[in-house]
Amino acid sequence: MGKLDTNKKVKRDSLLDTAFRLFMSQGISKTSISDIVDQAGVAKGTFYLYFKDKYDIHNKLICHKSAQLLKNALSRLMTANISDFEDSIVFIADSILNQLSENPNLLKFISKNLSWGSLRSAVTQPEDDDDALTDIYDRLKIRAQGYNEPEIMFFMITNVISSSCYSAVLYSEPADISVLKPHILGCVRDIMISHRKDKTT
Repeated sequence: MGKLDTNKKVKRDSLLDTAFRLFMSQGISKTSISDIVDQAGVAKGTFYLYFKDKYDIHNKLICHKSAQLLKNALSRLMTANISDFEDSIVFIADSILNQLSENPNLLKFISKNLSWGSLRSAVTQPEDDDDALTDIYDRLKIRAQGYNEPEIMFFMITNVISSSCYSAVLYSEPADISVLKPHILGCVRDIMISHRKDKTT
């Protein structure tokens, strides 16, 4: 990445980080583009180089934060020495649950918007040219060919994670996340088992 590209990434990341802080502290409706650029320390014209409006940056933030979650999970997976595919997916799910549990603000922002589509687009259309992340995703996708309708399978897994952890982390409903997490991970594994091509009926 050249110096110009690096400077562009720094400015874009600064806008994303600033918008995230403002959206969390005062909400999207009370946050203006002027607020974002003033606190990010960039010109208003710079904002429009990357985003159409504040709703566009909100949507891109969902993808950006999803990418960070998945990147962290995949990075940990690479050092975990796990070869079984289902164990790998359960490990990724566990890592994402842990990250959301440790960051309630991120959970509040992303949980209702966390979807298989946002995770997939975060990797297949990376903003920072992260070839390593794309390569890991491609390998996982190839291994998913042993499952019927893998897109539906991953959609269901993502929705189980996002819908289950919100109340558990923020309100301990129906139980604390430490109690609920084994059940969530069990559901993840059950979903995968039900989609195996070699599943006996």
